[in-house]
Amino acid sequence: MSRLTFLYQMDLPHRAVAVYTYLHDRANKNGECWPSVNKIAGDIKLSPATVRRAIKDLRNAGFVTTQQRYREHGGKSSLLFEICRI
Repeated sequence: MSRLTFLYQMDLPHRAVAVYTYLHDRANKNGECWPSVNKIAGDIKLSPATVRRAIKDLRNAGFVTTQQRYREHGGKSSLLFEICRI
């Protein structure tokens, strides 16, 4: 049985399942990764807006938390994603 079987049994939109699978696959041993929305969108062939909606779905369902990261001079960088242990 897959480690992600629980995900397929949830009532989540397919966009959220695709983005969670992507993040889970790229997370380090602490469950963290930091791809940009554009990188995720390009890799899984979704629009950036769809990826943003999927991230919101995942946060609302409690599957991921996000933290905004900033560059040295204050500009925004990619989000830090943390996969929540389910």
